[in-house]
Amino acid sequence: MKILHVVAEIDPSHGGVSQAVRTIVSGLQKEGIYNEVVSLDAPDAPFLAKDSFLIHALGPRNGTWGYNPKLVTWLVENSSRYNVIILHGLWLYPGYAVHKAMRICKTKQVEGTYPKFFIMPHGMLDPWFQRVASRRIKAMRNWAYWKLIESNVIAEADGLLFTCEAELRLAREPFYPYQPKGETVVGLGVDEPPAYMPAMRDAFLEKCPDLRDTPYFLFLSRIHEKKGIDLLIEAYIKLVQNLLKREPESCVGNASGAWDINVGQKIKIPRLVIAGPGLETAYGQKIQQLALQFEDLANLISFPGMLTGNAKWGAFYGCEAFVLPSHQENFGIAVVEALACGKPVLISDQVNIWREIKTAGSGIIAADSMAGTKQLLEDWLNLSHTDKQTIEQQTKKSYLKYFAVRPAAKNLITAIG
Repeated sequence: MKILHVVAEIDPSHGGVSQAVRTIVSGLQKEGIYNEVVSLDAPDAPFLAKDSFLIHALGPRNGTWGYNPKLVTWLVENSSRYNVIILHGLWLYPGYAVHKAMRICKTKQVEGTYPKFFIMPHGMLDPWFQRVASRRIKAMRNWAYWKLIESNVIAEADGLLFTCEAELRLAREPFYPYQPKGETVVGLGVDEPPAYMPAMRDAFLEKCPDLRDTPYFLFLSRIHEKKGIDLLIEAYIKLVQNLLKREPESCVGNASGAWDINVGQKIKIPRLVIAGPGLETAYGQKIQQLALQFEDLANLISFPGMLTGNAKWGAFYGCEAFVLPSHQENFGIAVVEALACGKPVLISDQVNIWREIKTAGSGIIAADSMAGTKQLLEDWLNLSHTDKQTIEQQTKKSYLKYFAVRPAAKNLITAIG
């Protein structure tokens, strides 16, 4: 079987869909499936030579829609080489291009000689995007686009492929007519991380040297408003302030100017690491300024930027727990990576895989609010050492049961076969 994956961009620095595509391709390759990707990245992008699969980069893309006239022509000329085409993501030109190309192919070719066509929305049909106040204009634009284009793209595809049951259910809510030919939950496997090595810790400490021998909570994801990072910072600072009011004598400054906080000699407050690309954006600047408003306590929060390779894995393996209070998270690859590294996850109930994590007992779940985020941190700190160990013992088990690569790859092969 030969599969073509169509995606607006495969640049790994953008995370999200690009990372999911790489994970899917990796799993399929291990099952003997041949994969290629066509994207609208610039053909001279340096990352293109680093992947084990062939990428046809037809970019650059034009405008926010990503228009590129080469894509339809390329798809019509090359589609017969593949058994299946999978479109990753919605609302951009590649979806329109695949839909148009498939129509052209079906008029020119004998039935059965053109590929099947499936769509993985990757959470882009989540009703959150239509509800949130800051996206009102985009929500109206999406309704118009749905009526004109996207509903037809979905209706004429051979089926929709979802990463989890929650994504499938949510996709039915925001738009009508919503008439896919089929809906299948295939999952999204995440590659098992490399085994821990001291070099990983060293690489992370190069980015955060003041965290040597210091516990920390880890947020590692794209810096974006939907991730709830502002809630995390404010909830964390409020938690620290409340504990200091209760026992101010338990707080002393260390050599780096930060704080070592021990309350009643029983609770040590971990530092907070917020890592990921996007610190240069307006929202990234906002959250850094938010932290600075708390003066000396701001030193408790580190912003190392995007972490890759050993530094990324060192951050995961070294953290006390992973935190993601997201307002909307279709799957949460970083959440699964934390579990695979044996780390408990403290997440909101808007991360679509929260039910699996709750069932497995590998983390703590709360609402995506200030109170909920503060509760996540407090609940973790109030656990006994034994209870924390119990959760830690479930992390790898939940990864293997729900999020390993091979089961997801087999589900996908069955769904498109």
